[in-house]
Amino acid sequence: MTPADFGVYVHVPFCRQRCDYCAFATYTDRDPLMGRYANACVAELRGARAAGELPPATSVFFGGGTPSRLPAAELCRILDAVPREAGAEVTVECNPEDASDERFDAYRAAGVTRLSFGVQSTAGHVLASLGRRHGPEAVGRAVELARAAGIPTFNLDLIFGAVGESDADWDRTLADVLALRPPHVSAYALTVEPGTPLAGDPSRHPDDDVQADRYERAEAVLSAAGYRWEEVSNWALPGHGCRHNRLYWSQGDYRGIGSAAHSHRRGRRWWNVRTPDRYVAAVEGRRSPVAGEEVLEPERRAHEALLLSLRTPAGVPEAALPDVPELDGLVERAGGRVVLTVRGRLLANAVTAYLEPVGAGDPVPVDAGAPRDSR
Repeated sequence: MTPADFGVYVHVPFCRQRCDYCAFATYTDRDPLMGRYANACVAELRGARAAGELPPATSVFFGGGTPSRLPAAELCRILDAVPREAGAEVTVECNPEDASDERFDAYRAAGVTRLSFGVQSTAGHVLASLGRRHGPEAVGRAVELARAAGIPTFNLDLIFGAVGESDADWDRTLADVLALRPPHVSAYALTVEPGTPLAGDPSRHPDDDVQADRYERAEAVLSAAGYRWEEVSNWALPGHGCRHNRLYWSQGDYRGIGSAAHSHRRGRRWWNVRTPDRYVAAVEGRRSPVAGEEVLEPERRAHEALLLSLRTPAGVPEAALPDVPELDGLVERAGGRVVLTVRGRLLANAVTAYLEPVGAGDPVPVDAGAPRDSR
């Protein structure tokens, strides 16, 4: 990341069906709002630009929800309103079942450079247990269409640890994914979020030890295939990481557009109202959609920088972690930095409890020792 990097995140809150584990600000009954919602996003972007609060973006990320649920013309209309630097990275999250040559051709013409496919698993019964709609066969077709459209890079997003997923299922998913040679892979442990159908059914809660085994298997398989770990849950082939995620990991500045979207500028964070109805009403009524904000004190901001950097290959300054027996096997020390081992990544939260403040003269370069772009 450079000081000039700036990101724009656009939240698309529409979904056809909510997955059993999802606690995001998404809705299955708001499709009639799509046109007005796109109008509101464009209006928010134009207002921010007029106020001098929207420099040209080096990265844009459409997340959700399901951005590919939005008609391609509407998504591209929002993207057209984002000022961008030449060569800006533009990512759109996409469900495999939404893939089409028409959609991807429109994306590419509008400047989309990257897709992120929600694959989760290539075992049909695991997908069903997660509440996903697509079948395993949709993934290969989506990848084929993305390549045919000339979209430069893409990510396959996986989730491990669902009840009913066996070791063989996970190995098969990893093998199926590697057969497609994706430039980037994300693999997240299934998390039980309050208020979700998954949370309400303890018999479906994941086992911590099983998830640890699955993570270690993913690390071994992906590393052997030439992928570099970029962050605890992300791996990429050289040159195919995600600049936008690097912005988050390094406390960069970004502007969130749409309902529930978060923004950050120089230690100030703010967020928009959660529901699309209230967001559209606020923008159409020429009122601010901002719901709240916080300003980080320098000490807290410095501590968060350490928390984020620790999750990457950059690690943290050696002075930030004491050399104590409790951290043996969890971290490695070299060149004045401390980096998590594979086991340490599994216990990252425990390691962070030992973080100590570093002096004002000790920089925390998140991109040190890592590829320039990362997802």
